[in-house]
Amino acid sequence: MSFKLILSSLLFIGLFSACEDDIIEETKPTIDSIADIDGNIYTTVKIGDNWWMAEDLKVTRFRNGNNIANSQSQNDWDLGSAASCLFENNQLAPGLLYNWEAVNHSDGLAPEGWHVATESEWQELEKHLGMSADEIEKVNWRESGSCGDQLKVRGPESWLRFGEVWGNNKSGFTALTPAGRLANGNWANPGLGYCGYWWSATEKDYETAYFRNLDYKKSGVFRFYVSKKFGMAVRCVKNK
Repeated sequence: MSFKLILSSLLFIGLFSACEDDIIEETKPTIDSIADIDGNIYTTVKIGDNWWMAEDLKVTRFRNGNNIANSQSQNDWDLGSAASCLFENNQLAPGLLYNWEAVNHSDGLAPEGWHVATESEWQELEKHLGMSADEIEKVNWRESGSCGDQLKVRGPESWLRFGEVWGNNKSGFTALTPAGRLANGNWANPGLGYCGYWWSATEKDYETAYFRNLDYKKSGVFRFYVSKKFGMAVRCVKNK
């Protein structure tokens, strides 16, 4: 074999290897795991500069060991104290729904060394996934960057198909469909398979706090604020 042919072969192998490494880096986010006080193990993923839980929280006790009230009944959801529930008591739900009293409780909802994701951290996440600067601070649906599709678990798992809207999970966030609970205790409709609601740990005012919503019909991310009596899923971020 000639020297030129050998050199060409080596260059081809080097270029192929470099491309393969790039693909691996892009499609396989850095992952790890953590445990909560109940012993639940969660996959975690590094997105941008932050480590996020790649699963919804399902802990039934605060970090100090105190129990979080389980309020499945519509009549006792509006107690004004920390509470959690499983959507429609359906074991297929990916995690628990918590009210704001639980999210903001001094006993600590997140695992040790972690905290409930704040508004600024949600916005960092959206920016990293390509949301435009002029949409970051807006409310309602924000479609730039198709961030919602990047957050959703890769189809066809969990989410219903709607036209070309299809989760690709490029972020590694692996959002399923936890649905939510309304302030009056009713379940969000439609529920599992259709939508998911996640708290931000940031208040808008005395009565409301920010949240994020993903929907099977949308490729974007919905941002707004809502009564603290709602029940929503929780994602946590590692302390720096």
